Amino acid sequence: MGIVAIIFVILLAGGLPLAFTIGLASLPYFAVNDIPMAVAVQRMISATQSFPLLAVPFFVFAGNLMNETGITSRMIKFANVLTGHMRGGLAQVSLALSALMGGVSGSAVADAAMECRILGPGMMEKGYSKGFVAAILAMGGLITATIPPSLGLILYGVTGEVSIGRLFIGGLIPGVLLMAAMMITTTFIAKRRGYRKEHEKHASAKEVLLGIKENFWALIFPVLLILGIRAGLFTASEAGAFAVVYAFLVGVFIYRELTLKKLWEVLRLTAADIGVIMFIIVCSSAFGYVVVTARLPQYLSGFIIGISENRYVVLFSILGFLFIIGMFMEATANVLILVPIFLPIIRNLGFDDVHFGLLFMLINTMGGMTPPVGVTMYTACSLLECPTDIYTIEAVPYIVTVVVVVVALVFFPEIVLFFPNMLFG
Repeated sequence: MGIVAIIFVILLAGGLPLAFTIGLASLPYFAVNDIPMAVAVQRMISATQSFPLLAVPFFVFAGNLMNETGITSRMIKFANVLTGHMRGGLAQVSLALSALMGGVSGSAVADAAMECRILGPGMMEKGYSKGFVAAILAMGGLITATIPPSLGLILYGVTGEVSIGRLFIGGLIPGVLLMAAMMITTTFIAKRRGYRKEHEKHASAKEVLLGIKENFWALIFPVLLILGIRAGLFTASEAGAFAVVYAFLVGVFIYRELTLKKLWEVLRLTAADIGVIMFIIVCSSAFGYVVVTARLPQYLSGFIIGISENRYVVLFSILGFLFIIGMFMEATANVLILVPIFLPIIRNLGFDDVHFGLLFMLINTMGGMTPPVGVTMYTACSLLECPTDIYTIEAVPYIVTVVVVVVALVFFPEIVLFFPNMLFG
């Protein structure tokens, strides 16, 4: 296992794409231990045969469809109506948009990229510093990662055999709480720097109702998903298929903005997105076999439990490890590799699977927004041409805010579990 770790670090430091790093680092273990390479291939192929995993390509396709149907532009107008009267108007709009788009894109990286392209230039023209713009648009993606249908929560549910329906409904309150906490942080920063409001008055009830009417088909989407899963109308995978059909019908017959040209672009983009995700999944499966065969989960479990008898100390140790590893590895790979290791430990300590799932995804996703290898960070910085050191300084207040929210979720699990327990029992 030591050889695997050394090769992994060397390849990762050399800038090799993560999927190749994971796959190539696994191969020496099979050779050294006389395990047929056919086993590695079988593990990779079997990783693609999971029925619940069908939810991932379906939701990726649905998210890309919705982004081409005019929903995004309507969501921006609605977010402006709701939060434009607050200090740092456009910054607050971006956070509200992340919450609204959580039910559409399901991806922190996709949300950050979209907002950087659409809101980024306008924010800088109005006097917001480049580092602040990059930081808030990237960190806002954390809200997207908790509100259904989060792709990370789907992968967590599939990997840990946890109810995806419970995970979806459990993410609602934490997502709103995270948005509110980031808005408070933004208000303090905007007040100190003199960032202006978008408009002086609160939106009238008429304006809010008009916004709800214009965005009804997007706002109702996550509700329909959760109710459909709860009522047993479809599984999480079938919910993904429903999402695709729903997005297509909305784009063609309601908003009438989905043309053949846009549909072709959606198919091209979806194929690329799914290819990247699935390649990471198949390589992680081979790596996961190495991890289990080398008994790393047992060793790591013994080490972590040996740190303290206090279950909260153990939980915070795991979350700290996740944050550090998230700085170097892509969130999808972390879910596939680390959930089988840590979830049994968490269960033995008496924590709920859904509660830990939300904590896992928040910390894991935030790792992608921090140096040195954060994917979301590099996405925002490259699109806005912002140096990563300036981004990092501006992101610190939001990282502190997220940590405070995570601590609250740790000690008050009812924030996560209230709705799942009420609806699912």
